[in-house]
Amino acid sequence: MLKKLLTTGSVAALIAGSTLLGAGPALAAPSKAGGKSTEVTVMSFNIHYGADGDNQFDLERTASVIEDSGAEIIGLQEVDNRWGSRSEFLDEAQWLAERLDMHVVYGANLDEPPLPGDVDNRQYGNAILSEYPIISSENHLLTNIEYEERPTEQRGLLEAVVNVRGNHIAFYSTHLDFQREEQRALQVEEILDITDTSKRPAVIVGDLNAEPDAPELQPLFSVFTDTFAALGQDDDYTFGPDLEGLPGSGSVENPSLRIDYILTARGATATSARVIQTTASDHLPIVADLSITKTPNGKVK
Repeated sequence: MLKKLLTTGSVAALIAGSTLLGAGPALAAPSKAGGKSTEVTVMSFNIHYGADGDNQFDLERTASVIEDSGAEIIGLQEVDNRWGSRSEFLDEAQWLAERLDMHVVYGANLDEPPLPGDVDNRQYGNAILSEYPIISSENHLLTNIEYEERPTEQRGLLEAVVNVRGNHIAFYSTHLDFQREEQRALQVEEILDITDTSKRPAVIVGDLNAEPDAPELQPLFSVFTDTFAALGQDDDYTFGPDLEGLPGSGSVENPSLRIDYILTARGATATSARVIQTTASDHLPIVADLSITKTPNGKVK
């Protein structure tokens, strides 16, 4: 039977029960049978609204990449909800959840009026898919600096508390500004404030639009562990600049940048990580196997 879907309209009812969390880096050895930890495989995937680098739309191709990866909790970025003809007016998060038989929450960062003749708002943002029950969720809109020239896009941090076999973890999906360092620095500061109010194991995934040595990301890395860096995989690139130089666009033909991340804290630690080679998007998805430390009652408050 299809698992219960949580879409934009039903997420609000869960917000009151949502709690957030803080930090605690370090790599962990794989847990042994009977130990006080549980394993889970997570993914970060900027799906480029289901289109490849040539803007050829195929959401089934996106679903197949996720399915074949073995990921159990997936943070998605650039997800359309009835946005327009480019994605066939689909509610992509719900479509993927139905196709993959997963729970889902969606966070609209852009929420525009319907097109003429339509009744649903046009939305664009982040999503989280999970094989495990999602206990609560909230979409946190991040401050957007007003610029007279080249305005920045509204960004957000989507949070879900997920019950992974009795162990509650906080899982976040985000997508930072691609134009300005100072905008990303402000977004990082807000993300740290949001995630610093609880003790649950924490995982942040997303497209941060900056390389690991970027100054604006260092405060984030002082609290959260950069999985690929910790595993010595700094050259596992996920994105390449578009040859035509179009802002915000890229290619996976010859990736040369690592701007997609899986970050962990407070008992969530990585044992392995990998980049998935696919042309389904203009970003390569990344996957990590995590060990989540369990408390005696299976929960972290």
